[in-house]
Amino acid sequence: MQSTMTGAFAHNFLGHAPNWYKQTILAFLILNPLCLWALGPYVTGWLLIAEFIFTLAMALKCYPLLPGGLLAVEALLLQMTTPEALYAEVALNLPVILLLMFMVAGIYFMKSLLLVIFTQILVNVRSKYLLALLFNMTAALLSAFLDALTVTAVIITVAVGFFSVYHKVASGKGYHHTEHNFHSDSQVVELHREDLEGFRAFLRSLLMHSAVGTAMGGVCTLVGEPQNLLIAKTAGWDFKEFFLLMAPVSMPVLVAGLLTCVALEKLQWFGYGAKLPRPVRLVLEEFAASEKAKRGPSQRAALVVQAIAATLLVLGLAFHVAEVGLIGLLVIIVIASCNGVTDEHQIGKAFQEALPFTSLLVVFFAIVAVIHQQHLFTPIIHAVLELPIDQQPGMFFLANGLLSMISDNVFVATVYISEVKQSLDSGSINQAHFERLAIAINTGTNLPSVATPNGQAAFLFLLTSAIAPLVRLSYGRMVVMALPYTLVLGGVGLLAVIYML
Repeated sequence: MQSTMTGAFAHNFLGHAPNWYKQTILAFLILNPLCLWALGPYVTGWLLIAEFIFTLAMALKCYPLLPGGLLAVEALLLQMTTPEALYAEVALNLPVILLLMFMVAGIYFMKSLLLVIFTQILVNVRSKYLLALLFNMTAALLSAFLDALTVTAVIITVAVGFFSVYHKVASGKGYHHTEHNFHSDSQVVELHREDLEGFRAFLRSLLMHSAVGTAMGGVCTLVGEPQNLLIAKTAGWDFKEFFLLMAPVSMPVLVAGLLTCVALEKLQWFGYGAKLPRPVRLVLEEFAASEKAKRGPSQRAALVVQAIAATLLVLGLAFHVAEVGLIGLLVIIVIASCNGVTDEHQIGKAFQEALPFTSLLVVFFAIVAVIHQQHLFTPIIHAVLELPIDQQPGMFFLANGLLSMISDNVFVATVYISEVKQSLDSGSINQAHFERLAIAINTGTNLPSVATPNGQAAFLFLLTSAIAPLVRLSYGRMVVMALPYTLVLGGVGLLAVIYML
C-alpha cells in the first residue's frame, strides 16, 4: 500500500510533466534551503532567479504558475522575503493586474470584429514582408498610446481565431464545428500536415514581429509602458516633453526596428520568412466569404456594438479617463449587455485566458520581492554610479538592459530612478545629468528587455497564452527569434544614448 500511495503521489505531482522535470523541481526545492544555510541569502536569491527562469523556459512542459509558485512559497517560508513585501509589490502593480483581469476579457468579447478585420488584411495583403511590417508598425503605434498587454491580447485573439479556422478544416471538420481539440494533431489529415506546420511558422513570425513592435512603440511615450509613467513623474515631465526627450533614442531605434523586420523576412533568418501556404489562404478566403454571406441583421448588429465598444476603448485609453483595467470592464459590460451575453458561464469563458497569467504574475512579484529585499541589484547600481559622469548614461543603459532581461523591467526602472533621484537631491549630480540618466534608464529597460520573455509582461503573456503551444512558440524559440531585434534595438539604442544625448 505504501508503495502504491508513493507512486500515486509521484504520478500526481505536476501531472503529465516529464519525470526529469518533476525531479528537477524537487531538487530545486531541496537545494535552496541548503544553499541559504551554506552560502547565504544573496547567492540563494540569484539561484532562485535562475530556477524561476527555468520554469518559464519549460512553460510548454508545465505551466510555470505551479513550479514557480512552489519556489515562491519556499522563498516566503525561508524568509527571503515577507508576505507584506509581496503584498506591496502587488499593490504597486494593481493597475497591471486589473488590466489583465478585465482588458483581456474585454478583448475576448470583441474577437468576432477583430477576426473580420484581420482576416481581410491577411487575405488581401499578399506580400509577407509588407504584412509583417504592417503588424510590426501597428503594434508599435498602438503601444505608444495604449498598452502593450492590450495590444498583445488583440494579436493573440486574432492568431487563435486564424489557427482554429484552419485546424478544424485540416482535421476534416467544418468551420463552425464546436467540439474540437486544437492542441492535438491526431485528427489532422496527412495531406494538410505540411501546410499546418507552415501556417504555424507563419503565425509565429507575425506574433514575434508584433510583440517586438509593442516594445518599439512603448518606449516613445509617457503611457507606453508602466515604468515610463513612473520615470516621468519622478522627473516632472509631461507627455510632450517625455516624447521629445526620448526622441533622439526612440526614433532611430524605431527606424532600425522596422528595417530589421523587413530584412528578417527577406533573408528568412532566425525563424522568420515563412509565407502563408496557398491552401491555408484559400481556406481563410472561403471562411471570410462564408461568414459574410450568412451574416444576418443580428450578427451585423453585434459587430456594430463591438465597433462602438472598440471606439470607446481607444478614446478612453487615449485620454486616460480611468485605469486601463476599468476601461476593459466597461467594454465587457457594454458588449455583453447589448449583444445578449447574459449567461454566467458564457461570461466566464472570457476570463479563462487572463486569470492563470494574472496568478503567474503575482508569483513573479514574489520573486521581485526577493530581489528587492535581498538587494540583489544594489552592487551593480553602486558600481555604475561610481563611474565617470560621461560614461554613466551608456552604462546605465547596459545595466538596465541586462537586468531587465532576467527580471521585471518595471522593478529595475523603479530601483534605478529612485537611486538617481537620491543622487540629484543630495547634489551629487545636476539636473541636466539627471535627465540624461533618466532617459538611459527608460530606454534601457524598454529595448534590450525584448531578449527574453522575463523582461516584459507582454512577452511573458505571449509565452503563457493559448496561442504559444498551438504554434509551438517555446521560451527558447522566442529567445532565438528575438535575438536579431535585441542586437539591433539594443545596439542602436546604446549608440544613441552615448552620442545623441
